[in-house]
Amino acid sequence: MNLLRALATVSSMTLLSRILGFVRDFVIARTFGAGMLTDAFFVAFKLPNLLRRLFAEGAFSQAFVPILGEYRNQQGEARTRELLNNTATVLCFALLGITLLGVLAAPWLVWASAPGFAAEGDKFALTVQLTRITFPYILFMSLVAMAAGILNTWSRFALPAFTPVLLNLSLIGMALFAAPWFDPPILALGWGVFIGGALQLALQLPALARIGMLPRISLNLRRAWQDEGVRRILKLMAPATLGVSVSQVSLLINTVFASFLVSGSVSWLYYADRLMEFPAGMLGAALGTILLPSLSRCHATADTEEYGRLLDWGLRLTLLLALPAALGLALLAIPLIATLFHHGAFTAADVEQTRRALAAYSLGLGGMILVKVLAPGFYARQNIRTPVKIALISLAATQAMNLLFVFGLNLAHAGLALSIGLAACLNALLLFLGLRRHGVYTPQPGWTGFCLKLLLALGTMGTALWFGMGSEQLWLTYSLQERLMHLTWLVPAGAAIYFATLGLCGFRLRDFKRRAAS
Repeated sequence: MNLLRALATVSSMTLLSRILGFVRDFVIARTFGAGMLTDAFFVAFKLPNLLRRLFAEGAFSQAFVPILGEYRNQQGEARTRELLNNTATVLCFALLGITLLGVLAAPWLVWASAPGFAAEGDKFALTVQLTRITFPYILFMSLVAMAAGILNTWSRFALPAFTPVLLNLSLIGMALFAAPWFDPPILALGWGVFIGGALQLALQLPALARIGMLPRISLNLRRAWQDEGVRRILKLMAPATLGVSVSQVSLLINTVFASFLVSGSVSWLYYADRLMEFPAGMLGAALGTILLPSLSRCHATADTEEYGRLLDWGLRLTLLLALPAALGLALLAIPLIATLFHHGAFTAADVEQTRRALAAYSLGLGGMILVKVLAPGFYARQNIRTPVKIALISLAATQAMNLLFVFGLNLAHAGLALSIGLAACLNALLLFLGLRRHGVYTPQPGWTGFCLKLLLALGTMGTALWFGMGSEQLWLTYSLQERLMHLTWLVPAGAAIYFATLGLCGFRLRDFKRRAAS
């Protein structure tokens, strides 16, 4: 499979999911407003969603895919299928226990995550009810993550990339059509989460059957637990969970910092982060998804040369796509924020404050995406401890910079965004140096010329966007139609100028085509 085509597929599916996420938020806000009902739902959905990020899509995938790739290349089909059966068995038993525990302990979980709700009996009871409905989501999504890992290892990237769309469609459908049938109506969203998780799992199963790798659940848990491959996966999951937790802890601490700043700081950071998620998800997550299986296969077959070439391809592609995205976000911050959010109660002052956060975030966008490419260089070699140690260093650096930027330099909420961006760059630099030190990666020839041509194209694009954008103040007075029309030609024009400059410098699309490791 052509990895460039796979990247385009995964990125387009991620873009579709993000767009539907905005539609979902709009529909929920329009249907339920903002109040007790939505507070209860968001708190109820927060815990299973957090567990999904920590275990299902994070720690489990990082531990599972490299070992699955090793078994596929070295152990043969029968042993690989046995590993899948035993892993699915252990996973199902563990998840059923966690789900049952979560449902039974819902009152305590709600009290721990939203203690203020305890003073409002109806609100607390509703949140507990919604928590019990949504908690099985972690069961579905963990199995979805396993299915996605299998399909990605077999270079079937499109379907796993599409499945998150089903959750958004489920929530939109339940909010629009099913809410009147529930009392209170917000329960429809809880069941929307449940149905969305079940649909995502159901969509994956036929695809697994087609490649002959649909796991079979056994009642012999003891035998499955004794499988060497399963034990290795669980052993790798422990540090991986810690590593994934670091980013969540960092965001939590930043929220604590922001809560001491002027009112609106949390919201300004939230809106800026929503814009950052588009390129970060479309490029970073997509590149990491398609690289990890190929790197794992190269490691399993001891093909160190191809391993290095794959990493080099990922790094060049990241810089080629992430740097113009970061520059575009920084230059077009006011046009983008004004077009998306400058309506109703979102004032011109809010636009300016959000712009400060987005500009600060954009300085670290390249680092954020590079981490998604460099970290798989360690995960594929089943070395999870090194990226975890580096993540802890980055966490400490983030908090030190928070103190400096927020309280020392008075950068307020923009200082929090800047610390996250710079810490991501530090994380990427340390990962890069670690790969070099371990002899895992050696840069391929041509990097000097590549960087010079990239800088020329960025300068040309930046100049065109600056003059094409016009006065920032005009964007605050434009109507929504005028903003949309201006952006509709400005953004494609900037992209066209960037790639045209690269073309004149000798860049060709075929130069970035690369097949997945077989």
